[in-house]
Formats: sequence, C-alpha cells, structure tokens
Amino acid sequence: MHDHASPSGGLRGASNRRLLALSLSITAIVMVVQIVGAVLSGSLALLADAVHMFTDAAALVIALIASAVAARPANDRRTFGYQRAEVAGALVNGVILIVLAVWVAVEGVRRLLEPADAEVTGGLMLVVAVIGLLANAAAMWLLSSAQKRSINVRGAYLEVLGDLLGSAAVIIAAVVILFTGWMQADAVASLLIAAMIVPRAIGLLREVASVLSEGTPKGMQVSEIREHILSTPGVVDVHDVHVWQLTRGAPVMSAHVVVDDDDFRGGRAGGILHELQGCLATHFDVEHSTFQLEPAGHIEHDDARHA
Repeated sequence: MHDHASPSGGLRGASNRRLLALSLSITAIVMVVQIVGAVLSGSLALLADAVHMFTDAAALVIALIASAVAARPANDRRTFGYQRAEVAGALVNGVILIVLAVWVAVEGVRRLLEPADAEVTGGLMLVVAVIGLLANAAAMWLLSSAQKRSINVRGAYLEVLGDLLGSAAVIIAAVVILFTGWMQADAVASLLIAAMIVPRAIGLLREVASVLSEGTPKGMQVSEIREHILSTPGVVDVHDVHVWQLTRGAPVMSAHVVVDDDDFRGGRAGGILHELQGCLATHFDVEHSTFQLEPAGHIEHDDARHA
C-alpha cells in the first residue's frame, strides 16, 4: 500500500523503496567525499556533516528494510499487514537524530573552548560543502512527493533536509574563514547543525508517538466525522467512534451507527452502509472503515442492561 508509485509518474513517482535506494546512493557517495574533505581540510563542521551523512545512510538502510517488511501482505496473525514496520523505522531515525545532535554539540563546544592548533582550509571546505548541498537538494527533490504518503520516507526526507541545512552552514563558515581567518566559525557551524537537527527529530518522534498511541491523525476531527455520519439519511445516532492510523497515510475508523427502525427492518441497512463508507473515503480519505449498524431498540436494550 505504501510502496506504490505516485500517479504523477516520472522519477519522483517511483516506488518508496526505489526512491530510498536512490537517496541512499547519493548519501553514501557524498558522505565519502565529505569524510575525505574533512580530513584534508581539518574542518569539524564538515566532519560533523559527514557523520550526519553516515547516520543518514544507516537510517536509509533501516528505512529500506522497514519499507520491504511493510509491503508484506496481511495474514491471519497480522490482519493489518506489516505497515507498522514503517513507524518502527521512523522511530529509529528520530532517535539517531537526537544522538547525533548531542555529539555534534559536545564537539562544537569543545572546539570553541579549546581551539584546534591545526588550520582549517577554507577553500577545500567550501568546495566539498557545495557538493554536499547540491547532492542533498537532489535527494530532497526525489523524496518530496513520497514523504507526504509515508512516515518512513518522511523520516528519511527530514534527515536529508538536515544535511542540506548543514551543508549551507558549512558553506557560510567556509566563506567566513576564507575572508576573515576566524577559524572558530567552523565550530559555530557545528553547533548550528546540532540546533537544526533537534526540532525536526522531536517533531518526527511526536508523530511516531501519536501513531503508536493510536491518536487521531493530524488534520482529522472526530466531531466532523460524526456530523457527516449523522447527516446520512436513516441514521439516528452514532457512538463509539474511533479513528487512528496504522502509519502515515493509512487512517482507520470504526463506529457504532444507530439506524432508524423502519429503515433497518425495511432492508435499507446495506444502502446506508454503502453511503457511510463512501462518505468516509471521499471526505476524509479513510479507505478502511468499519461500521456496526444497530436498530434504535438495540441501544435502549443496552442502556437498560448497564443502568
């Protein structure tokens, strides 16, 4: 379900796994270039960005594995399939981002307090950072469409975004070093990279927590769903409404719907059910909805029993 190609076609319309694989290739190549550049130039910011790229490469591998697992069909033991594997992959990505941010911050502060004796070669630092910026921009473009449909791809997208912003910070630091000779600009850029990573990581972890706690998907209002259900001809009341999501882009909904006795006994229950499912799919993009239709007397009986 979450590995299909986009209807728009083109390279960005490829399957999630292919897009992740392409992004992994770009990330791995740029990572090697940045490691070599960091060693030759002595730049901590460039090394931090290279380590970030290394972490992203590992995270993309995790995302690829999760995407492959999520594509496995449902069975009697996993009735919803393995789509939650994407959420697990996103959780790992978020944790990796937090750990990385702490490491970069510690190293950046150490460089500020204890300036390195070695000179930072601003020219080489600038060239490598520009290469990283262009490569990350290409990877973001590849993932920009799919990340709207998959929380797993979104995790990878956010990490590539962090790389791009990190490369921009390194470019600025390199320019400062070239024109002013202030070597500590390299450490400042490292701290900026750490500061940019944390909010995105927290946002991703919040989304993962919402999915795992079966919270209502962002942008969906249960009150609006109730109103739509109640506006269906023949529906008297609705209760026990539950809305959650298996992963990003896969909302699930269930509800008990009280139907007018005459409509229920008159054989209109099937038509009402069809209208309800069509309403949820059309207005709220909920493809998997479950309704328990009940005659009005059924609710009165339950109320009396539990009174």
